[in-house]
Amino acid sequence: MEFHLPVGPEVRDRRVQRSRSALLSAAVRLVGERGTTAVSATELAEAADVSRRVLYLHFGDRDGVLIAAAVDLVTRELLTQLPQELEDAPTALAVARHFAEHRSFYRPLLTGSCAYSAIRTVVSLFRQQSVSSARQLFGDLDEQIVGEVADFFTGGMAMALTEWLVDGPTRLDPEEFAARLVRIQSVLSGAHRGPARTYTEEPE
Repeated sequence: MEFHLPVGPEVRDRRVQRSRSALLSAAVRLVGERGTTAVSATELAEAADVSRRVLYLHFGDRDGVLIAAAVDLVTRELLTQLPQELEDAPTALAVARHFAEHRSFYRPLLTGSCAYSAIRTVVSLFRQQSVSSARQLFGDLDEQIVGEVADFFTGGMAMALTEWLVDGPTRLDPEEFAARLVRIQSVLSGAHRGPARTYTEEPE
């Protein structure tokens, strides 16, 4: 799901940005406070001090606001903080700390009406990091294979993260979860032997 703002005069852009920001903030706050995504479009609009028409115009529906809020939160507070040089441990720890800090929002989002779309959209934000990790682990892969490996990595990480946020203890331990991710990656790296074979190749 993609979100685009209309292009217009500068003053209109400022109004659009304020309305958008207010709706995204209201979504994170209300879902976090209530522990559920069962927040109506009317409640979101009222909390953001905008009309329902503005909400529908920019996000389509209530679920659109919730997904956009997750994308905004991850992009603004996590992706900008990740190390410039991709390093397994610092990256895993940054991811774990971010999701633990905002668990009150992410947990209901991952179990609510838009869970599938939310997971799929948020995971797509990490694809480039997964592509880089795949190349680091397995060497020079062709574009098709590296994309498939990256998708497998992000899907697995999403499932592990969802389980941790939803079913984990009351007090989450980001360091422990980050260490788990690094340990899994180390096992995959150690298990790899030789160049990757395509599915059409027959074993000797």
